[in-house]
Amino acid sequence: MLIAMAGLPGAGKSTIGQVLGSRLGLPVVSVDPIESAILRAGIDSDQPTGLAAYLVAEMHAEGALEGGRSVIVDAVNAVTPAREQWVNLAARQSEPLRFIEVICSDPALHRERIESRERLLPHLELTWNAVEQSLEEYAEWTGPSAAIARITLDSVEPLGVNVERALAFLES
Repeated sequence: MLIAMAGLPGAGKSTIGQVLGSRLGLPVVSVDPIESAILRAGIDSDQPTGLAAYLVAEMHAEGALEGGRSVIVDAVNAVTPAREQWVNLAARQSEPLRFIEVICSDPALHRERIESRERLLPHLELTWNAVEQSLEEYAEWTGPSAAIARITLDSVEPLGVNVERALAFLES
């Protein structure tokens, strides 16, 4: 199975994805560290580093699926083309796809998370203004990805509750 996380930066998708990966014994392929490495290599940030990171993540996810393993992809997946990338990968590999979208319905809590977190990705500094801009660009679920099974989790709920909901969703 291909499990694709989705949601704004700082919403909690990486935390939930990591716990799911640990609980299920699955690899988690995260786009942000890949993009950070691309930038660390000296590729200019005016280049399509985000797209490159998604393509590298897709290659790693495909390798896991070809090897008979399920995999979790941790990415914002804010726009239809990004979501369709996972639809197409799952179709190519004849594997089921599940989207787990994570939101944070409390803007003050979301902002606090962004402003207080320490990431080990120095080339990907994130500000609250960038998250607000991402929110404006976050597309409605349309096209083939809208037809894929999806659960939306609100990270104002306790982590354990969201993980259990995600596990139940994946088992259904």
